[in-house]
Amino acid sequence: MIHLFINAISASAGGGLTYVRNVVPRLADRDDVRATVMVNETLGAEIVESARVTLLRQDWPTNSGRRLWYEQSKLPGVIRRSGADVLLSTGNFALYQSPVPQILLSRNALYVSADFLRDLRKRGDFRLWLDTEVKGALARWSVRAADCTVAPSVTFASELQQWTGKSVACIHHGFDRDVFFRDQSPLLPEVQGCLSAAEGSLRLLFVSHYNYYRNFETLIQAVAILKKKLQPRSVRLILTCKLNSKDNPGDYRADSAAQLVQQLGLREEIVELGAVPYAVLHHLYQACDFYVTPAYAETFAHPLVEAMASGLPVIASDLAVHKEICGDAALYFPRFSAEALAERIADASESTEQTSQMRKMGAARSQDFSWDKHVEELLRVARRLAHG
Repeated sequence: MIHLFINAISASAGGGLTYVRNVVPRLADRDDVRATVMVNETLGAEIVESARVTLLRQDWPTNSGRRLWYEQSKLPGVIRRSGADVLLSTGNFALYQSPVPQILLSRNALYVSADFLRDLRKRGDFRLWLDTEVKGALARWSVRAADCTVAPSVTFASELQQWTGKSVACIHHGFDRDVFFRDQSPLLPEVQGCLSAAEGSLRLLFVSHYNYYRNFETLIQAVAILKKKLQPRSVRLILTCKLNSKDNPGDYRADSAAQLVQQLGLREEIVELGAVPYAVLHHLYQACDFYVTPAYAETFAHPLVEAMASGLPVIASDLAVHKEICGDAALYFPRFSAEALAERIADASESTEQTSQMRKMGAARSQDFSWDKHVEELLRVARRLAHG
């Protein structure tokens, strides 16, 4: 039996939470592995301890610099005392002088994204630009320091290899259809009310909190074009966030996106739902006509798989990783072209034959992603490292 120590203290939003929520229960179901999982108090309240999973709940510093120092200074001793065979670091940064072989999960495309750094300079957000450069240097060192680095897509693994000069493995993230569709609780009345008000409109969905690299501004501009192009039919863009900086995690300022909505006269067309609980998110996918993403940086993009599994046609930016995940099931457009995005949506909305084919191909493609398969491949890497 192999004993994994999983450092998940930085899992607080997005892909990090998705990863831990799916992987840890699968480890608990196996009789060939033990896991000691270090989590923050919030995530610790969600995970159930068992005979094979031990939780170490810790209120770590929220400041990333202080948390990194705390990890580097305190975590080696905790790992030694746990008796673990292999360390799994889930937060993009490796542990210096790990007392056991270390697998690093790297899943932040921003450190290797020239588009992101260019965007930060254009916005004048030099504090975040400097923060990204510093963290990027640490991430590059981490890939070189870890015994094995794992990326969630072939595309990102290749980017990391070019960036660091070190071999990087790909293990696709998974998708659990049974869990995703299990909860049949209805959407909150206010959310359902917004969807009902959009009845008869072309409903576009984008699942994300606000940040720069998801490229909201291009999507908003595309809606303005569609508003004219589709007349007399109306269009609604359904967002699972608020275009308000204080309502989103991180240090991204949503002011420019909110101002753009006002300038283009799209207050009615842009529907800001705010965060929707994951358990009922499938209802939202199934209530819309297309899933759209103009993101210019991604490492996997779970919502693409969720959309395909929900039978929702996908129109995505032309990132290599989007093409890797969706294949022929999606339509693509140049990531900074609002005109091309609007054209793809308009053309697809007029072809029931094309959208029907996209739904079928998407549903089939979504079945290729499995958390059980991910865990199996991850354990194969861990055993190899543990046995030298």
